[in-house]
Amino acid sequence: MTRQRHPGPGPLSSGGPGKETPVGTFRVQWKDKNHKSQEFKLPNGRARRCSGRCFWADGGIAFHGGSVRRASAGCVHLSDADAQTFYNTLQLGDEVQVH
Repeated sequence: MTRQRHPGPGPLSSGGPGKETPVGTFRVQWKDKNHKSQEFKLPNGRARRCSGRCFWADGGIAFHGGSVRRASAGCVHLSDADAQTFYNTLQLGDEVQVH
């Protein structure tokens, strides 16, 4: 028997209209604990820091810390504590299911 890890569930937000989060079964492609997003910058033009990124779909789609009260640009926003748990629990190649 294999042990399955389940780092969820918890509060989250996903992609908004026109930037929907992909659904299906994926694999963790890469991780970056202190990722700086070049795609979604701060108002001052500097890269936005996104804690605990676990990338699982093409186009930079990831689980990461962010506001669970606002839609993302396709990623799954988690509380910073949950993002840290996902980062620490998920390993490269692990299967993730997004519904």
